[in-house]
Amino acid sequence: MNTQPRDSINWDSLDTVKFADEDESVIHLAERTGLNADAQARIQTAAVKLVQRARSSSRNRGLMESFLQEFGLSNREGLALMCLAEALLRVPDAATADRLIAEKISGGDWVGHAGKSESWLVNASTLGLMMTGGLIEIDPEARKNPSLYLRKMTQKLGEPVIRAAVMQAMRIMGEQFVLGRTIKEAIKRGRKAGSTLCSFDMLGEGARSAADAARYQQRYLDAIAVVGAARGKGPIEQVHGVSVKISALHPRFHAVQRERVMAEVYPLLLEQARAAKAQDISLCFDAEESDRLVLSLQLFDRLAREPELDGWGGLGLAVQAYQKRAPQVIERVIALGRATGRRLLVRLVKGAYWDTEIKLAHQMGWPDFPVWTTKPATDLNFLGCARAMLAAPDAIYGQFATHNAHSLCAVRELAEQAGVESYEFQRLHGMGEALYLAADEAYGESAVRVYAPVGSHEDLLPYLVRRLLENGANTSFVHSFLDPDVPAEDVASGPFGSRTPSARHPSIATPMELYGEERANSAGIDLSQSAVRTRIARAVEALDAAGPIISAPLIGGIARLGGAARAGQELPVTSPVDRSRIVGTVLEATTEDIDAAFELAVAAQRIWDARGGKVRGAILRQMADALEADGDRFLALMAREAGKTLADGVAELREAADFCRYYAAQAEREFDAPVRLPGPAGETNHLGLKGRGVFVCISPWNFPLAIFTGQLAAALAAGNAVIAKPAEQTPLIAHEAARLFFEAGLPVDVLHILPGRGESVGASLTNDPRTAGVAFTGSTDVARMINRSLAARDCAIGPLIAETGGLNAMFVDTTALREQVVDDATLSAFGSAGQRCSALRILLVPEDNADATIKALAGAMDELAIGDPADPATDIGPVIDGEAREILLRHMERMEAQGTVIRHLDSGIWGETGCYFGPALVELPSVDLLEREVFGPILHVIRYKRNQLHDIAAALASKGYGLTLGIHSRLESFHREIQAAVPAGNVYVNRSMTGAVVGVQPFGGEGLSGTGPKAGGPHYLHRFAGERCVTVNIAAQGGDPELLNLS
Repeated sequence: MNTQPRDSINWDSLDTVKFADEDESVIHLAERTGLNADAQARIQTAAVKLVQRARSSSRNRGLMESFLQEFGLSNREGLALMCLAEALLRVPDAATADRLIAEKISGGDWVGHAGKSESWLVNASTLGLMMTGGLIEIDPEARKNPSLYLRKMTQKLGEPVIRAAVMQAMRIMGEQFVLGRTIKEAIKRGRKAGSTLCSFDMLGEGARSAADAARYQQRYLDAIAVVGAARGKGPIEQVHGVSVKISALHPRFHAVQRERVMAEVYPLLLEQARAAKAQDISLCFDAEESDRLVLSLQLFDRLAREPELDGWGGLGLAVQAYQKRAPQVIERVIALGRATGRRLLVRLVKGAYWDTEIKLAHQMGWPDFPVWTTKPATDLNFLGCARAMLAAPDAIYGQFATHNAHSLCAVRELAEQAGVESYEFQRLHGMGEALYLAADEAYGESAVRVYAPVGSHEDLLPYLVRRLLENGANTSFVHSFLDPDVPAEDVASGPFGSRTPSARHPSIATPMELYGEERANSAGIDLSQSAVRTRIARAVEALDAAGPIISAPLIGGIARLGGAARAGQELPVTSPVDRSRIVGTVLEATTEDIDAAFELAVAAQRIWDARGGKVRGAILRQMADALEADGDRFLALMAREAGKTLADGVAELREAADFCRYYAAQAEREFDAPVRLPGPAGETNHLGLKGRGVFVCISPWNFPLAIFTGQLAAALAAGNAVIAKPAEQTPLIAHEAARLFFEAGLPVDVLHILPGRGESVGASLTNDPRTAGVAFTGSTDVARMINRSLAARDCAIGPLIAETGGLNAMFVDTTALREQVVDDATLSAFGSAGQRCSALRILLVPEDNADATIKALAGAMDELAIGDPADPATDIGPVIDGEAREILLRHMERMEAQGTVIRHLDSGIWGETGCYFGPALVELPSVDLLEREVFGPILHVIRYKRNQLHDIAAALASKGYGLTLGIHSRLESFHREIQAAVPAGNVYVNRSMTGAVVGVQPFGGEGLSGTGPKAGGPHYLHRFAGERCVTVNIAAQGGDPELLNLS
């Protein structure tokens, strides 16, 4: 292999424009196309003629166009079809299939669609969905009440007949979007289609296990061999090729796993490239999510420099025009081609993951989106990239993928201007045929390659739904291409003139403005960027070099260090990663410290409360800013002291900032001035919120920054003074956070930090009559002790706000997508080493497909990386201490006797010096074997039969917990059934069960899982406050001015 790159290209530098400001960047897009007004006019005229010509020959329209024209995605029928197509064919049991059909179809007006489409395939699908399986006459009763008619038909025909009809309708649709179930079948069908060129794509989701990856690799190698054997004569650009999805070749194809990917994925790609070279066919790497772009290009670069591939002109990749980085990618690919003497194949596409990229940017708090937010911007970027590609025919063979008449005509114009004839267009199988036949009639036959999916109906489902979403949007060209109600001029209009974008989409909030004017979103840290990972590594090195941190009682802003009275109370703080590493020292609070803290806090509270919500809110906002500014240091400290992985640390840092801004906004809105209430003339009534006094906040070690900060921020926002006792295991993080509070402007007498043990310092604080209330997060047993302690005092009754643990379950049925279940269960059960109160503890899977689900889950577990949490590649760090590890070991001993251990990962060398416990998967016969949560990475899986579901749900509910609940199903009735049977404060449907977002998913349980109200929710702050209502008889002063001044 070549190890000395020629004219090395810095692909990582692409990240500098990943989140380019759209408002600034979009103004240059039209200029980059190089198309003047005359050229734009020619393109527009030609595009209108193409649309008109295509419409006049409706026989050539594909099923996608016909489907979208008839149903679209804006009505109940279109959405029902999409849901059925996504889920039905993978359902193994008849009962669930019947239930899914009934739920999704019963509310649709299928009669209104029957026979209306010009496509017999759409009509056949519709008739199948009308539940007869054959041609029928429309019953008048069906027109009046389709739902009632359907129920009667169900009773008449029977569910098996209906199921067979709908299955057949789904298969009719599916067969039109895949060229074949196998590559041989696809080649055979391709031959029947005449001279159509294809790039064959092996359908399927990304790999979740090594077995998945090996299976996909073999499928690709088989495809290369079959396509090569069927190769016709001619240059490589004129024969079939194969497309590769790199994420199918490795379950950990992520930027943070770069070293592993380069070591394990690159040999697979090289093997494919060798095979493709031997067959003299092309091999194109598909484009995927934006976070994988740089890593994909680094792999591509390495292949392009392989001497043993010299002389082969079939290496290609796809570039997404909706990514802001696309022009820079094209520029570097051209440089790569010239540096290596290769002519590289570049498939320019608009992009298929737009909605995912928008959602992810919102969730992750990126500074901007990596993609354009408007279709005109993407279209202009497409043309700008096309121009650059056509200007470099020595380095790039252009492949332009579009179903848009304007884009097609614009590429032809650009090619003519560049004097380039060697290029091709591409379209998806089942789409765009009418457009390209019209183009051939208008301009003569041109090179058009079909992107042809190959695979089973089950493999097709995610692909089909993605294509429907991509092309079913009302702004999509395909959606209205053949719709006669939409003028051809409108359909063919390009991204120039009045449609030229001057700014981002007005209806899509930027990630930082997601929550409107009231508060900013917390800033994310993009670990997929090499520069960011390097920066954090330096922060870890700086923390290690700085030496131990000292956490001492912080009273009045002064750390109480040393003194004879502290003899024996100084303890080392060691890292759970390596118990021989001393991170710092903690000095436990004494009785004198506790009394001093109360004296200062009581004296300061009224002054702090009187300053009002706006002043307090401003300080909390400054605290949020300070946390983000010092974020790298906190990531390093959380990794060292708490064993937090960097990804978990980023999430916790953001949560802490979100708490500050959320409670700041609420303080400004609700705690600044009393609210006037309605009442009779002659008096005024005002209700105001006031701080209760001194709140004691006792925070846990599993969220040493977020929960510590959140408790303090809430109590402070409500006007209370605070005495905080951080967890014994993580006092250093609390000390550093308190330092930031003071730097943000918090008066030093309002907040005091008293580190120490719960049985001494914690007990003294909760017993003290000066405590106005307690906020606690921890175990149910300790919460009960605090509750009794508060009740036993001979003083005012103070509130306890407790968030405790849960025996959290996820219910899965057979409609759920297995890959999604595996992803979400793995993250929910093993993320943070299972040390979240919200973590998944029990996975309930239907017996019909339990074997496959358990096997897939075990395979995914094998890919988890156990190691140093400061390493970005680490998935699983240590548990918090030796005691926690021993509890887990004892539990596993019991599980080995009562159940079956499916998988228990070895922590390897990390377990020799650190507190590591490898993730475990245990199958149990009954939920009755679990009485309480076990705090660590152990997932218990239980199979169920449909008739057992009610009893299992009742047994789980009877245990008294109610924190989080997961449900994976495409059946809304299943969602409702489980929610009604199992109480939970937070219910997550078809997603992971952890990572509640402040203000979006207020967090907290019921029953044994907490007192409420929910943290990060609209009612939380009120529990920290007292209410005062003031009534004034203004008539006693001579009358009601408002009443007397009425005209």
